[in-house]
Amino acid sequence: MSTVELDFRLRGTDLGGLLLLDTALVLAERRNDASPSSPRRAGSVLWSDRQALRLQGDAPQFPMAVIDFARTSFPDGAAWHLQISGGLESATMGSLLLLVNEKNTITATAFENAGKPRPIDRVVLSAVYADTARIMVEYALGNDEFAEDADFPEGSLGATLLNLFDQLFSEQSITDIRLRQRQSPALFASDLQAAVKMFEVSR
Repeated sequence: MSTVELDFRLRGTDLGGLLLLDTALVLAERRNDASPSSPRRAGSVLWSDRQALRLQGDAPQFPMAVIDFARTSFPDGAAWHLQISGGLESATMGSLLLLVNEKNTITATAFENAGKPRPIDRVVLSAVYADTARIMVEYALGNDEFAEDADFPEGSLGATLLNLFDQLFSEQSITDIRLRQRQSPALFASDLQAAVKMFEVSR
């Protein structure tokens, strides 16, 4: 048993999102004297391992694009639009897309300044976050497969929605929140507004 240390560098410009590191131990040369049950062909994989390293944050990144709504079917005056599609087993990165209207300069500028937001930028980003969370939660609650005992693959839309739900309603069950949404939509809206801590300075 021996330990081998590998040192290598990857260019940051080639990386983004989730970095998958695959390590494999392969047979370098053909072994004619190997037993029938042993690997003998050159290139045979003796052992392999995969490690995932998320390079940006500890949750799946949220895809977004700044476009001109006048060239789309969205209302020209809308500031943003969240596209959400696919089943809960689908990959999050392929199921969500936040579109920002470039003609709405207040919103577009807020995202440009997200690294060092001004007070007005914080207000706009908080509103976008709250609305995005509302759409995602409503989408989840509208799917009967979304439940406490559900087991969705890592990086899937279902896993992302479960994580969001746990952040917003950590002490309440999905069943209770779904029932509240259906029986009292106004109260549900207020609960969600409180959960996202809309317009708090810390956000």
